[in-house]
Amino acid sequence: MTDALKRLVPVAPAEGTSPLAPREGIDHLPAIAGVRFAAAEANVRYANRLDVMLAEIAPGSAMAGVFTRSATRAAPVLWCEKALAAQHDPTKPFALLVNAGNANAFTGTHGEDAVSQLVGEVSYHLGCPTTHIFPASTGVIGEPLPAERITAKLEELVARLSANEGYAAAEAIRTTDTYVKGASLDLMLDGTSIRIGGFAKGSGMISPDMATMLVYLFTDATIAQPVLQAVVSKLNARTFNAITVDGDTSTSDTLVMGATGHADMSPISAADDPRLVDFEHALETVMLDLAHQVVRDGEGATKFVTIVVEGAVNEGSAKRIGLSIANSPLVKTAIAGSDPNWGRIVMAIGKAGEPADRDKITIRFGDVLVAEKGWVSPQYSEDQGGDIFATDEINIRVGLGIGAGTATVWTCDLTHGYITINADYRS
Repeated sequence: MTDALKRLVPVAPAEGTSPLAPREGIDHLPAIAGVRFAAAEANVRYANRLDVMLAEIAPGSAMAGVFTRSATRAAPVLWCEKALAAQHDPTKPFALLVNAGNANAFTGTHGEDAVSQLVGEVSYHLGCPTTHIFPASTGVIGEPLPAERITAKLEELVARLSANEGYAAAEAIRTTDTYVKGASLDLMLDGTSIRIGGFAKGSGMISPDMATMLVYLFTDATIAQPVLQAVVSKLNARTFNAITVDGDTSTSDTLVMGATGHADMSPISAADDPRLVDFEHALETVMLDLAHQVVRDGEGATKFVTIVVEGAVNEGSAKRIGLSIANSPLVKTAIAGSDPNWGRIVMAIGKAGEPADRDKITIRFGDVLVAEKGWVSPQYSEDQGGDIFATDEINIRVGLGIGAGTATVWTCDLTHGYITINADYRS
């Protein structure tokens, strides 16, 4: 049995908070046994706000992760890849150290030295190997990271570690995000209560090629590392890797999950364990909600768009066509202007480079059939499309009629707000 998902809502939403932000939820992240958080103001780039977070994850935890495949990935990402592959000491804790405001990407040996300095200091303060530490940085690319500002806060961070500081940790990793993104869910596994929760940051430079931006997930379930890694990688493909805001893949995309094993249960140690079905379903619920929250906070976004592609030659083809539609500036600006310009969707299908037959394509806005048999449907009217595109939740369904491949992707509109935010990003 699974409880209802609990998502974070903005505490006293500030002016400029996305109109698509969650309106119902909770104002804290429920504690997960074996995980403690802390946040501080290090003035990495932002003044008078939380901008660095530390998380301690209990010894013996299973750690899993996925990272950007960008050829210019940041120094922290390169470190995390090696740390995840290393042998781990079951008697020592793990740690996450994340800063906002500076991506520590394309910073040469300075970036590598900064990471070494940071993980060395965390190792000293928490008494864990450096390969147990997963750093991340998000913000401006190409500027040296002032690591000393972060290390100066480590004693304070360690002293503040608490199971109840998840909201502050999520707050500290924001850049252009207009609200804190978090979610949790409780379920019963064979009579044992399990909790899954986490938080994410991301608003622009969103077209993941692994996970997306920064995502941190936690559970008190007992699950073997190879099983956890396989589940995270599989679910990532249809959650974080199925969203896009602007078609740009970050240098810093990181998803890390820790399973502390603090729940009173026997381990899930094999892929055929029947409990894994319910665990996967619950984890996917949390991951998909966080992924949707990222899209809902897309820079300048006013509309949340679901695109379903059916009848493609295979799933991969369906997804590529869906992303072609979702990333099209012409489609996205039409949505922003409430213009049901279905011709732009036809264009995006065609440019994807995937098999398609003009006369078999169908396009629907919601339940309204817009195009079929190579042309506009005779029953369709522009008023129908206009009414649908005037809402802030839009569903577009494309049928190709040539196979069984299906995929769903999520995106948002492209408005003047996106230009304003990114034109002034370094100001």
